[in-house]
Amino acid sequence: MNTHDKGVRIASYNIRKAKGLDRRRDPMRILTVLNGLAADVVALQEADMRLGARPSALARSLIAAETDFEVVAVARNDVSIGWHGNAVLVRKGMGHGKVTHIDLPGLEPRGAVRVDLDGFTLVATHLGLMRRHRAGQLRAIARAVAGTDRAVVAGDFNEWSPHKGLEVLEDFDIHAPGHSFHAARPIAALDRIAVSRGLTVHAAGVVQEGPARYASDHLPIWADIALR
Repeated sequence: MNTHDKGVRIASYNIRKAKGLDRRRDPMRILTVLNGLAADVVALQEADMRLGARPSALARSLIAAETDFEVVAVARNDVSIGWHGNAVLVRKGMGHGKVTHIDLPGLEPRGAVRVDLDGFTLVATHLGLMRRHRAGQLRAIARAVAGTDRAVVAGDFNEWSPHKGLEVLEDFDIHAPGHSFHAARPIAALDRIAVSRGLTVHAAGVVQEGPARYASDHLPIWADIALR
């Protein structure tokens, strides 16, 4: 599926800096999972290390050599692929435009990135651990896409409740395709994809097969979105 078919598959994956359940860092396992998603766009969380210059857990050269994705230039240095750990990969040849960094409020340093893509706008994010902080972070994201009729917010929302905590996104349809955490025993739908009312999700899921079961502590999610 691609945007020329008036549809797009978007995936979101918290890769935990490529550290698997066996405590080994193995970027190739993550890339294997990414290749199996059949996605056009992928929002990654925890794509970079936390300390120092925040080097990427996935080398650009590996992404270029082992996948059909290219890295959207959201980083503010030459060693990261993300901003606050949020990275965006798109299929090679897929058009993308302006990148906007969104500062998110809260005690923890958090951020989101807005990328204008072919036919829609994507916000990739990793929300905070406290619900009251997440509410303010979602307000900042909602302001950043105000006036955009085709917007998608994808990432680790860190919300355990299936019914509360995301009311700020009242103008979005929020999809939790299934339990994505913890990968060893999925009990919570922390990872979600929200679409504005100008978009329709017609299929969605969680990948629970192969190396996705142990490559990170999260499972990847995906959604097929019709660009009406």
